[in-house]
Amino acid sequence: MEIIINKDAPSGSHAAARVVAKLIREKPDAVLGLATGSTPLILYQELIRMHRDEGLDFSAVTTFNLDEYVKVPPDNEQSYSYFMWENLFSQININPENVHIPNGMATDIPASCAAYEQAIVQAGGIDLQVLGIGSDGHVGFNEPTSSFASRTRIKTLTRQTVKDNARFFGGDESQVPHHCITMGIGTIMDARMNLVLAFGANKSRAVAATIEGPVAAVIPASILQHHPCTRIFVDEPAAAHLKLADYYRWVYDNKPAWQRV
Repeated sequence: MEIIINKDAPSGSHAAARVVAKLIREKPDAVLGLATGSTPLILYQELIRMHRDEGLDFSAVTTFNLDEYVKVPPDNEQSYSYFMWENLFSQININPENVHIPNGMATDIPASCAAYEQAIVQAGGIDLQVLGIGSDGHVGFNEPTSSFASRTRIKTLTRQTVKDNARFFGGDESQVPHHCITMGIGTIMDARMNLVLAFGANKSRAVAATIEGPVAAVIPASILQHHPCTRIFVDEPAAAHLKLADYYRWVYDNKPAWQRV
């Protein structure tokens, strides 16, 4: 793991965007795994700016989204499909045929999930996966105790996740779907690079458990300790409970220039 502590969410998101942009420039047909929610919004805004102002080209890029709610139509404002088109895809030159989002409306969800996994394989695997960390340590919708070997599948959300996501539904927990389709932890671990964003004091304990705690299914993100290339971008509030925060800062400040972002 590479831990990069930033002053705030914008500086962390911009640094992460530079990593994504570097990959696309080096590999124009890169395969990206993308996340939704409030955490990656600034990252996506910066990628849009890079496309507009610097000519960052997404025309050959393929994307796979982490998750989608079950039985929420893609044209519903709360669907993750709607989120991605509203906040990223409609503002860059991506080929719609290269965009993949789990089908929450599928009549045969297991078959749809298996097809999603196969599509990732056929695309050559995910080069870079964008992730957030939930306040309980979940990644994607892989809730605590999810199998580390899991693949794309249907999951039931925990009460904590329903509570956390209620802000997107006008604060009404009863309107939050209780089921979703999510990439599994095994799928996430197959990505060549995992790029993790975690901002705010409410993420600080989950961040500390992910980075410095034991690897355990009750903190699904902790498995990333075993990933060969994971970069975690946090702000100062999210780093508050890291025992080795000063060491992580020292390491980054003393990296060779070519290793920095």
